[in-house]
Amino acid sequence: MDVSQLQLKRNITIKAVVTPLWKEEAQKQLQNQINQVDSRLQQLEMQGQRVVSEVQKQTANPEDPAVKQQISSVQNKLNQDKSKLLQQKNQFLQQLQTVQTLELDKEVNQGQMESFFTVSKGDNLVQKMQVEILLRDGVIEDIRGEL
Repeated sequence: MDVSQLQLKRNITIKAVVTPLWKEEAQKQLQNQINQVDSRLQQLEMQGQRVVSEVQKQTANPEDPAVKQQISSVQNKLNQDKSKLLQQKNQFLQQLQTVQTLELDKEVNQGQMESFFTVSKGDNLVQKMQVEILLRDGVIEDIRGEL
């Protein structure tokens, strides 16, 4: 059986040109993510307080070491979860600061997507794997590489 062509899958890099509109959209998205983290932090705090007061209500002796251990365990878990959320928030804040300082017309990585392509004998596979799409305000401005 002689195979002269083959379909393969590759990752294509998506880049965006930094424009005022792109910066505005990126900042809005990051601010929304920061707001969501803040909401989750508030919910977590309220849930933790509820659980602690429920444990205290259900016991006859709040000074019981087992009760104190249970409350301590709840508070430790709450602090771990808060710490993770605060790390996320800090990452978003750093990204927001980075976006605000990006120069206009600079190209930034936006992500990746998959694409199928055909190869034949004699094709340069390395070149065919290196394809990227450049967007300006969501519109394809350039397709770079060998399709």
